[in-house]
Amino acid sequence: MDAFIDSTIQLLIDWGLPGLFISAMLAGSIIPFSSELVLVTLVKLGLNPTACILAATLGNTVGGMTCYYMGRLGKISWIEKYFKVKKEKIDKMVTFLQGKGALMAFFTFLPAIGEVVAIALGFMRSNTWLTVTSMFIGKLLRYILLLYVLENAWNIVAG
Repeated sequence: MDAFIDSTIQLLIDWGLPGLFISAMLAGSIIPFSSELVLVTLVKLGLNPTACILAATLGNTVGGMTCYYMGRLGKISWIEKYFKVKKEKIDKMVTFLQGKGALMAFFTFLPAIGEVVAIALGFMRSNTWLTVTSMFIGKLLRYILLLYVLENAWNIVAG
């Protein structure tokens, strides 16, 4: 399985920005995937960091919105089956999100709970435009911070 993942990551790196978009879309959905590795590799290979951050953010937002729309369908059996998220976890997140609104989509970049937040917002029928905007901003800031931290760490190690 590791060889498959490694070859998939290499293929996405070879595809450049479209590959980064796809890797980020997968990572933003329920599929466990590392878009960060593709992002950092492409920047290290000389691709424009701004273009890479934008491709990753757009892809990750599209992936996150798949979770949102799955929640919006309201088919708990599908969510449990395909997303492996139990109804109790969704109910708990819905209760937490009550009164906080679509702006909570900002936090969909968080590992482990980001998908549940997106599903719960869809389930609650939060405002789609506010949700996608908040989600985009959160994911954008995460990728900017991630690249900044990794670039500085790389410079310290290489320096």
